[in-house]
Amino acid sequence: MSTRVKICGIDTSSLPKLSENENNVLLKRAQNGDKEARDEFLLSNTRLVLSVIQKYYGKKDCIDDLFQVGFVGLIKSMDNFDTSFNLKFSTYAVPMIIGEIRRYLRDSSAVRVSRSLRDIAYAVIQAKQTIEKSEHREASNEEIACTLNIPLSKVNDAMDAISDPISLFEPIYHDGNEATLVMDQICDEVNTDEKWIDSINMQQAMQNLSEKERNILLMRYYQGKTQTEISEEIGISQAQVSRLEKNAKAFLLKAMS
Repeated sequence: MSTRVKICGIDTSSLPKLSENENNVLLKRAQNGDKEARDEFLLSNTRLVLSVIQKYYGKKDCIDDLFQVGFVGLIKSMDNFDTSFNLKFSTYAVPMIIGEIRRYLRDSSAVRVSRSLRDIAYAVIQAKQTIEKSEHREASNEEIACTLNIPLSKVNDAMDAISDPISLFEPIYHDGNEATLVMDQICDEVNTDEKWIDSINMQQAMQNLSEKERNILLMRYYQGKTQTEISEEIGISQAQVSRLEKNAKAFLLKAMS
């Protein structure tokens, strides 16, 4: 009795099973232009694609796309495999299928990541699966780094690089009335509410200064000019500039207190 497993809408128990010899005969016919043999060969080897894409469990949202891309790898393997070599077709096809999927994930990522970093990430995923399969527990990044003989920082960077970006407006909690978003949980120590309010108060206080006082403060503290330079530019004495600046600062300090 065959085991019924559905992946990408395909019932694996319905896929034909061929012996290695039957597979090779069918492959030769397919490479010689027999369309019927070609379709039958691809169908009977679909399990190779399904077995590969199951490893990419972190990409469930695009599993159907990965199946299509993997199938392209299977077709390329069928067209390019040299039957004269003493090599099983699956041994040749699986790396081809994986390569197609890796290229697709690299090229379609929302964030552009270097190929070397992605290669490390895929090596990390494989090492993680190997450890977890043999130890029957979750593998730590430290273990993976030791297995691959690379720094822990590279493991962390590689896994961060292939993680899908999350929107700041992604809800993380919903009580039925109002949702809590990712951005609500992010602390900004620079642009605090207090500083934002102070900025608004400063703008409002500036509006209550005379035009000459505002211009003096702008030239002094935004343009970096000296009192002498300002006095020459607006046509008053340096002493007057100093007095107006002092009065304006005193007014602002009182308004902000």
